[in-house]
Amino acid sequence: MKIYLGADHAGFELKEKLKVYLGELGYEVEDKGNSKYEQDDDYPDFIKKVAEAVSGDVESKGIIIGGSGQGEAICANKIKGIRAVVFYGPKEPINPVDINGKKSVDTFEIIKLSREHNNANILSLGLRFITEDEAKFAIELFLNTKFSGEERHIRRINKID
Repeated sequence: MKIYLGADHAGFELKEKLKVYLGELGYEVEDKGNSKYEQDDDYPDFIKKVAEAVSGDVESKGIIIGGSGQGEAICANKIKGIRAVVFYGPKEPINPVDINGKKSVDTFEIIKLSREHNNANILSLGLRFITEDEAKFAIELFLNTKFSGEERHIRRINKID
């Protein structure tokens, strides 16, 4: 699977580390920028490139990084076919989802649900809310969780698109 990465100055350092990490895990990685630290750069310049690449390569995924992850996700979601979700870090669900008769208390549940129910194809990381280790775990979970393919989820995604 090919992974496209993008980040502005806020996420640049983590992006560089994740590029190496993902390569070590065996993924093909393409960095869409920024290629160097520039304090005054603008995230849409890089995030749009990631979203366009993922939109054109349905087998790929994207990882985008910013201070909050919100602006990055908003930017990515402007591109047709993109379903970017934001991850702020491990938080316990207020209303845990009932999965097979048992309440889930997995603090990374939001990532699994974004893949299983929404077939999210870009993960937007809020750097100011997570550690490097949490980011790595979230990415692995995101990349390894499969879309359920249930009719109700397909129907809803088609309505979004």
